[in-house]
Amino acid sequence: MVTKTHCFTAYIKKYAKYHRFVQDINSQPICLTASNLLVILKPPMMPTLSFERPVKKVKKMDVNFRYSKKNSYSFAVLSPLLPEAGFTDSPRNGVMIYSFTTLQAAKVFREVENAGTDSVFIAGGPHPSGVPEETLEYFDYVVLGEGEETLPELVRVLLQGGDPGNVKGIAYKKPGGEVVRTPERPHVNLDAYPCFDPQKLRAPIEISRGCPWGCRYCQTPRLFGREVRHRSVDSILRNAQHYNDLRFIASNAFAYGSDGIRPRFDKVEKLLSALHTLPDKKIFFGTFPSEVRPEFVTDESAELVRKYCTNNSLSLGAQSGSERILKEIRRGHTVEDSIAAVECCLEHELVPAVDFIFGFPTETEEDQEKSLDLVRWISKKGGTVRAHYLTPLPGTPYESAVPTDVSDKVRRELGKLALEGKLTGYWENTGNRKRRKSG
Repeated sequence: MVTKTHCFTAYIKKYAKYHRFVQDINSQPICLTASNLLVILKPPMMPTLSFERPVKKVKKMDVNFRYSKKNSYSFAVLSPLLPEAGFTDSPRNGVMIYSFTTLQAAKVFREVENAGTDSVFIAGGPHPSGVPEETLEYFDYVVLGEGEETLPELVRVLLQGGDPGNVKGIAYKKPGGEVVRTPERPHVNLDAYPCFDPQKLRAPIEISRGCPWGCRYCQTPRLFGREVRHRSVDSILRNAQHYNDLRFIASNAFAYGSDGIRPRFDKVEKLLSALHTLPDKKIFFGTFPSEVRPEFVTDESAELVRKYCTNNSLSLGAQSGSERILKEIRRGHTVEDSIAAVECCLEHELVPAVDFIFGFPTETEEDQEKSLDLVRWISKKGGTVRAHYLTPLPGTPYESAVPTDVSDKVRRELGKLALEGKLTGYWENTGNRKRRKSG
């Protein structure tokens, strides 16, 4: 059973571990006090918990976000909801909040393990949400999925000495080591929360969240659901007041206002035309940090970009030139859709910037050569290409998959294209590669 002392258990353990308050537990009981919580350590190191008086609050603790450039978008959304929280580039005493991806996980785990601070560590983001059990080897709590409602409630409960077990949408360990997941929390209404606090940390404006497609390599539908939610035009306009260059976050910008499967370009135009009325604004739509799906690139959508937007390129996710691989990864579009999207972009004088992923688990050299052929064709047409090597992500069907190595022939040809300035990114196994980059 989780008690009001549970939220302080890890805190007391860290006192004993890092400050060596316990010198000789085999001889005499030793008392540690923290606020009004009394912990009596007796042989064999089993804590007896009692209270000197009824608890209303635990020891006052500072709250800090562990900031890095790679988690700035997440913390821009969350920081307005914890106005008392600061930002730090290293662990501090108190409540420490982290958000990180799989590629950052090992470094973050080392930092927390070696922190030497009197902290309660909270993790959120793609990696902790996908593998809370692993994350809880280092962290005290994991916020699962969206954090707008869960994180402020968890922090409040911790500071007030409440029961974390009553907070929906988290994972934690009981004193015996059992991992507990509390009931899921419903997905949030984007309009109920700001995109950022302009006085603290800013981020591109998130216009949509969720994805209906369920690609096997992607965490988005697992984190945010398969029902697409949209921020209202009025809310977007309010956030847009704080920028001169307007950029947006969406898994598929052209799906704004729709179910994510059938486009509603009338809704897209309503948004873009409203933004266009704002004075001295440059609109970048369908380009970094968002992208568009190939089958959503049509004469109508391309012309909306030409009419209202500043960008002269569109970011497309083709992912493979092999029809077999596209079906296997459940991408939901065809190679012909990607070709048609590239040609449509060029007809409307937009540069197609196309993403490819190499290393899918059953990918053969023939599949890779089909992707290479499509990469070459796009380059000759005047488009640009960014290559990626598959990273199996927790919580996805490919989380335990072993990526296929890129063949020597394909690797050499990709390298030539990179040297010619036609390709950026990386395309080798992280276990044995020199990271091949260009740009």
